[in-house]
Amino acid sequence: MQLGNLPIPSRFFLSPLAGYTNWPFRKAVRELGGLGLATTDLVSARALVRHHSAKTKQLIESCPEDRPLAVQIYGNDTTDMTEASRWLQDYGANVIDINMGCPVNKVTRGGGGSAMMCDVVNTVKLVEAVVQSVRIPVTVKMRLGWDENDLSAPYFAREFEKVGVAAVIIHGRTRAQGFGGTVNLDGIRAVVEAVESIPVIGNGDVRSIVDAERMLLTTGCAGISIGRGALLNPWIFGQLVHWEATGELAPSGDYFERVRFMSRHFHLLKNQRDERHACITFRKVVNWYCRVLHPGRDIQQTLIMLESSRRFDEIVDHLLCQGPPPRWERDQLLEIATPKGPIEHW
Repeated sequence: MQLGNLPIPSRFFLSPLAGYTNWPFRKAVRELGGLGLATTDLVSARALVRHHSAKTKQLIESCPEDRPLAVQIYGNDTTDMTEASRWLQDYGANVIDINMGCPVNKVTRGGGGSAMMCDVVNTVKLVEAVVQSVRIPVTVKMRLGWDENDLSAPYFAREFEKVGVAAVIIHGRTRAQGFGGTVNLDGIRAVVEAVESIPVIGNGDVRSIVDAERMLLTTGCAGISIGRGALLNPWIFGQLVHWEATGELAPSGDYFERVRFMSRHFHLLKNQRDERHACITFRKVVNWYCRVLHPGRDIQQTLIMLESSRRFDEIVDHLLCQGPPPRWERDQLLEIATPKGPIEHW
């Protein structure tokens, strides 16, 4: 796949999930193979260029192995967005991704995220200005529309192609759905049919090879972006590449590989800053590791209150020594808790 003049190793992308898909997680996933493009947490263009926010800059931290990388920005001020894009180009981003999909009030109340889909004229002008301000590819991540009565994504995709956007990524839900309901594959297909040549990347509810095949066949999309499915199964990108090459279904990581992946993730967090940072950040992801590993309530509670890398390593050693619990399944399909509406936080 190509995004503009940028070659992408595979057509399977890691979606940004705020607070989860930081560079330690992205690097750990890349080491498993198959990942084409990863994207940072969404960051405020205004905070980046007007306030020079240290916290915002932490969200876009990366490393040399974390490539190719898109940085996702949001905002509705053209000056902020173009200045942020130029700054990120100099910073080393490979792609600028404009967020038009985030449904949470913190983003939409200022006119950013999915609220941009309610302002047709100014949104197209803003995206065109961003495209013209940088030499690197610009993509747009958006939803099908604000609600079922306003499915504007096909129109926007067509207009964005005219102004030079390299690709669009479509989350097959409306803003009104938030993260609830099911993905509308026919809606994604309508976006695919609206453009002439740029790639349309489908997003939403892909947790397995079967889900991916359904997305590709039903929508005709050029690639797939995976978020929650990668949290529960970071091997999914390598599985997809193997399936595409051979038609065979490769297994995901076994119990021991999953424990080692968890350990790798934690120690990359520690390398990113320090032990305290690793422990606090890791607490956020404990529940989805435990959903897969079933380590028992006592270990889960210890990890939720994790305070030292020494204690973490002791738990890892215990899990590896103990082995999988009874009736543990390698390729189980699990759900991960997500916000149910547009005003909740991921």
